[in-house]
Amino acid sequence: MTNNNEAAPVCIIGAGGIVADAHLPAYRIAGFEVAGIVNRNKQKAISLAEKFGIEKVYDSLEEMVAAHGTNAIYDFALPASEIIPVLKQLPDGATILIQKPYGESLEEAKAIHAIAKKKQLLAGVNFQMRFAPYILEARKIIADGKIGTITDLEVYVNVHTPWNLWEFLFSKERMEINYHSIHYVDLIRSFLGTPSKVYARTFKHPEATQLASVKSNIIMDYGDMVRAVIHTNHNHNFSYQKQESYVKIEGTKGAIKITFGALINYPHGVPDSFEYIVVEEGTKAQWQAKAIDGTWFPHAFIGTMQQMQLAKAGIIDQPENSIDDALETMICVEAAYTSNKKGGVITDDFF
Repeated sequence: MTNNNEAAPVCIIGAGGIVADAHLPAYRIAGFEVAGIVNRNKQKAISLAEKFGIEKVYDSLEEMVAAHGTNAIYDFALPASEIIPVLKQLPDGATILIQKPYGESLEEAKAIHAIAKKKQLLAGVNFQMRFAPYILEARKIIADGKIGTITDLEVYVNVHTPWNLWEFLFSKERMEINYHSIHYVDLIRSFLGTPSKVYARTFKHPEATQLASVKSNIIMDYGDMVRAVIHTNHNHNFSYQKQESYVKIEGTKGAIKITFGALINYPHGVPDSFEYIVVEEGTKAQWQAKAIDGTWFPHAFIGTMQQMQLAKAGIIDQPENSIDDALETMICVEAAYTSNKKGGVITDDFF
């Protein structure tokens, strides 16, 4: 790990809710210096600067770049459609962390990728769920061989999400998978790699017709011996008591179930839970609960920035959340939308 007293300063581009609720609280916990912030609505940037003790509010990105050059890590907190114009204004050789998704489509992701490579940027994408404290604990248990070989990985989300909190989503041609389930696609990839195939269907809801989609089912195909699935329903508007959001990982010798409470009764949330079971010959297997310090928001955001700090310091060759890795997540997302468009097997053909 880097010594945070020697870590590169962070310059934030954007001042929306995700910055206030996740980026800045995470960096405060980690001890990362936030040296500057810029936003079209300067007053929003000023408010965050006052709340979090940010040294400088810049009038423009140009002014920020002139002050920091390649010495800072530029943290994008912008809609995907705004990434390319900002990239073009950054100096060659800069270090950047891009907010997910990595473009609105694979085509746009490849365009961003090409610019980043041409400018020799050290670049990562903020796919942060893989760094949530309970996911890191699951990795330790798996790495220790306690649950054996993974045979089943399921992400299940049945909640009510108030999409009105993110007005920009109402104009998107792609929504649920690209802006939400993409977290779970990336998470599964982080455990199992990139699948050979993806099957998907994404759905609208009568009470959310302005949005492109609010529910999805995705199968990531790793062959006959592993099931990897994502189920999301954001319109379970029947009180929060039966809402659920969990990651379940089953192996040949045990299982892990993580309830991530941030999405339940959103934005208030409920406590997370971490449970696991290990089957050992000659003993009676029992589920055990384990207390985990930290949660998805904001603690996972420490991990993505820490990776950029380590890479910038030369301690690691490239961040785990590099744009090269992120491109493979975008390939899976594109495959999901293509599968959704092509549809399934027509039953009438069998009559």
